[in-house]
Amino acid sequence: MMLERMKKIYDFSVVSLGRTIEPKSSIYSSKKRGLSLDEKREKMLQIFYNSQDFFLLKELEKLGPKKGVISQSVKDVIQTLVDDDLVFKDKIGTSVYFWSLPSCAGNQLRNVSRKLETDLQASKKRHTELVEQCKALKKGREDSDAREEALNELKAIQQKHNELKEELAQHVDNDPAIVEAMKKAIEVAHSAANRWTDNIFTLRQWCSNNFPQAKEQLDNLYNEVGITDDFDYLELPAVVPLAVTEGEL
Repeated sequence: MMLERMKKIYDFSVVSLGRTIEPKSSIYSSKKRGLSLDEKREKMLQIFYNSQDFFLLKELEKLGPKKGVISQSVKDVIQTLVDDDLVFKDKIGTSVYFWSLPSCAGNQLRNVSRKLETDLQASKKRHTELVEQCKALKKGREDSDAREEALNELKAIQQKHNELKEELAQHVDNDPAIVEAMKKAIEVAHSAANRWTDNIFTLRQWCSNNFPQAKEQLDNLYNEVGITDDFDYLELPAVVPLAVTEGEL
């Protein structure tokens, strides 16, 4: 990314030195070829470098066609130059001005060059450190019968470890943590069920007190929705712990 940007800056800095090579027209082409994006950028930079002045966008849109850049594409071309730090812009009042001086490209090129040089030195230093680290890690790890035997033993242990992990995964439902979480969930559900049972009894009592003449209709309604004579609070069954044999310890 940095090298590509440096190349762009170098290419356009050549314009400021007056060494731009105009593309040769092909004798085989019968139609005039349109300008590429790079050529449009070069043409717009020439406007800045030749005048060394400040421009509004509408002024650039008028000057662009004189260089072969249609006015509709001037805004997008200028924006690409701004993104590459080849053209600068600033808002003064309500207007936005654009400018670029020949020295800007050279300064930008030098800044990029210094940045690349710094990165190169840091990469060389890091490479040296890694080489030294690699040499240090190789000490004591030379090929030998004892090392080969130890590696084989390690491989066997790792394989056994993986087998035990797979076996443990098959019994995840018996995980004490999961069982404990299920027990707590059952207690919450049991408490909620009895709370609603108590609400139902309270509602039945209220209906009996306020509508004694409708006792038969209420009893039929209760039966239809499942509130029968055996409807009552829930009781949790006693949990009998499983005996743990000596072989399971």
